[in-house]
Amino acid sequence: MGMDTTRSLALTSSRESNHVPAAQRIFLEILNRKVQGASLAFRVAGSTFVVGNGTEPSRATVLVHNPRFFSRVVAHGNLGLGESYMDREFDVEGGKLDEFLRTLLVNRVDREISLSPGAALRVLWMRVADTLRGKENNIHRHYDTGIDLFTAFLGTNLVYSCGYVNEVTDSLDQLQINKMDRICRKLRLQSGERLLDIGCGYGGLLIHAAKNYGVLGTGVTNSRDHAACGNERIAEHGLNGRADIHYADFTTLQGTYDKVVSVGMMEHVPRREYKQYFRKLARLLSPQGMGLVHTLGANAPKNIHDPFFQKYIFPNSNQPKLSEITAGLESQGLAILDVENMIRHYGHTAMRWREHFERNRGQLNSEKYDDRFIRMWEYYLACGVAAAFASDTALYQVLFTKDYTAPMPLRRV
Repeated sequence: MGMDTTRSLALTSSRESNHVPAAQRIFLEILNRKVQGASLAFRVAGSTFVVGNGTEPSRATVLVHNPRFFSRVVAHGNLGLGESYMDREFDVEGGKLDEFLRTLLVNRVDREISLSPGAALRVLWMRVADTLRGKENNIHRHYDTGIDLFTAFLGTNLVYSCGYVNEVTDSLDQLQINKMDRICRKLRLQSGERLLDIGCGYGGLLIHAAKNYGVLGTGVTNSRDHAACGNERIAEHGLNGRADIHYADFTTLQGTYDKVVSVGMMEHVPRREYKQYFRKLARLLSPQGMGLVHTLGANAPKNIHDPFFQKYIFPNSNQPKLSEITAGLESQGLAILDVENMIRHYGHTAMRWREHFERNRGQLNSEKYDDRFIRMWEYYLACGVAAAFASDTALYQVLFTKDYTAPMPLRRV
């Protein structure tokens, strides 16, 4: 093994700059200029490059196994970074992957390293192709990957959405119980009321509401795995006749309900269907009904579609702006009672998911989930943690009612 040396980042003026590949030099110089109050170390071919103006030693070192890492990131941004990690072209030592990603986001490195025109066209084509495949197919590609994958990181409640932190030491299961109970209290659920959960996942909220608030719960999902597993869990909890889940699209729903909730589902509604989505919410609610939409959102002028997530995680997904949600509700005569941005709670939830996955990934079938898939999932969870603490991503809960005269509590739940 060659001697490890630490090199200066004055690469453009140093004699040795000509020996540093162009993509590596560009990437490191961008980081050296952008990273403030921190430092990052990169070990490449026996040399260590330290970037940033932080006075403390770098807590994490990026070990670059293949110098192609630099050209992929410079050319393709987060897509190149994610695929490079999947291909084992780099690892993070002495720290966590999400800490490295968070440093990049805090310092807006993502805005400096933008997608090339060719890569932007690839993202556009992915979204067009996923639109042609259809919304249901896009749901299957993620949520029907396998129940064994989701049990590896979701906890016993199998709830796949942002939890709520009462104490930063809360376990994953407690985070989800906090969230579900808070939604039930926001909706002021009463025994005997009819609750509809659009995009109900594995039925965690329906089960919690039926057991603890006495409601009659109905769920609808586009995922076959969610419907089958959710109904099995309802039976295991002795709730047959009090809750059930249907495999169907929300557009087919009929009837009226006292309360309607949609948690982690609006992200998968195409923008062209937003009007239909809010119209359906209004038609399904009884005259005095209340509803709640819980969704990842864009706290920015524009929802920029991340190419890594579009290709590997949530094809053709969106992050609605708050203005789109409120405009949709207002257009259907639904009065907004409360709006909350819970994005920091998502960060703590994703941290717990990552911890569970690190602990349980060894139990997954290696023939079904190869090394590249496992590293893809690791990268996805790390992105979730980093984005929740350092990006313009939001997590909105919007409470609304069909009755403008409904009493409003003086304090938020």
